[in-house]
Amino acid sequence: MSDWGPVFVAVVLFVLLTPGLLFQVPGRHRCVEFGNFQTSGASIMIHSLLYFALVCVFFLAVKVHLYLVCESNQKMADWGPVVIAVVLFVLLSPGLLFQLPGKGRIVEFGNMQTSGISILVHTIIFFALITIFLIAIGVHIYTG
Repeated sequence: MSDWGPVFVAVVLFVLLTPGLLFQVPGRHRCVEFGNFQTSGASIMIHSLLYFALVCVFFLAVKVHLYLVCESNQKMADWGPVVIAVVLFVLLSPGLLFQLPGKGRIVEFGNMQTSGISILVHTIIFFALITIFLIAIGVHIYTG
C-alpha cells in the first residue's frame, strides 16, 4: 500500500515555505519581507529549518497518512520521508542551485531569484522526485 500523506504534506509545505513566495526570513532589507520573489542563502537555511520542523511535526508527531486502502500502523518512527523531503526542499529551492525558467534564460544558476512560474516548475519537479523516492522506491529509515 502506498502512503500518500507524506507526499501531500511535503509538496504543500514546499510551496508555502519557498523563500520569496509568501514571505522571506530574513529579507533583504527587513527581518521579514512578504511576496518579494527574492531569496538568499540565509533565507533558504531559515526556511529549510522551518520546513524540517514542520515536516517532523506532521510525519513523526501527528503521523499524517493517506492510504487508498487501510493499512496497519508502523510502531517505529520512519525518518525516510523527513530526510528526503528536507533534502529536496533545499536542492530545489528556486534560485539556490538553479532557477527554471530563469529571468533571462531557460535555466539560471545560483541567481538567488525566483518567480511564480519558477516556483510552479520547481514544485512539479519536487512532486515527481518525492513521489519516486517515497512511493515508487519506498525509501524508509526506521528508528526505534
